[in-house]
Amino acid sequence: MPRIVETIVTTSDLAGNVHIAPLGLIADGDHWIIAPFKPSKTLENLRAHPFAAASHTDDVRVFAGSVTGRKEWPLTPTTTIKGGRLAECVSHWELKVDDIIEDDLRPRFRCKIVHQEIHKAWEGFSRAQAAVLELAVLTTRLKMLPPEKIESELKYLEIAISKTAAPREEEAWSWLMEKIAAWRATLIKPSGA
Repeated sequence: MPRIVETIVTTSDLAGNVHIAPLGLIADGDHWIIAPFKPSKTLENLRAHPFAAASHTDDVRVFAGSVTGRKEWPLTPTTTIKGGRLAECVSHWELKVDDIIEDDLRPRFRCKIVHQEIHKAWEGFSRAQAAVLELAVLTTRLKMLPPEKIESELKYLEIAISKTAAPREEEAWSWLMEKIAAWRATLIKPSGA
């Protein structure tokens, strides 16, 4: 299995508008692959402007917020490429697309790091932060996985939240649980159906 780094990817359109998306970057030798689904704003932006920034953040609210419609996070300009990155992040990479491997579902943009910076010390993830990150990924797959799988994963992740969550993680968890509640509501069939 390749190494996958969960991060916040920012891309820009030709007008300079920055789009934020949580994505797992896939290690590929000295390249990193960005594989956005079709259709997506990230895919559209990478085709128009073949650069991206990967902001490595310890604030899991950004991941939870990004998958629940809360995409307004403070940005700052990148250093060597045209675009933006998260203003509050541990570190960031600036990436240039070297080539594209086309695919009907998820084209793969092979990127090279052209610049990287460390902004503060990395303290690692708590169990609650890791649980929020896992649930954020899981909520992007609600239509792809069986309900039993979602429910069993959720039950396990709730243990870490109940034991180790700080206010940021509790807030992020609540956003994700709103999405889970809406998904559960779609599973309930009306009586007499």
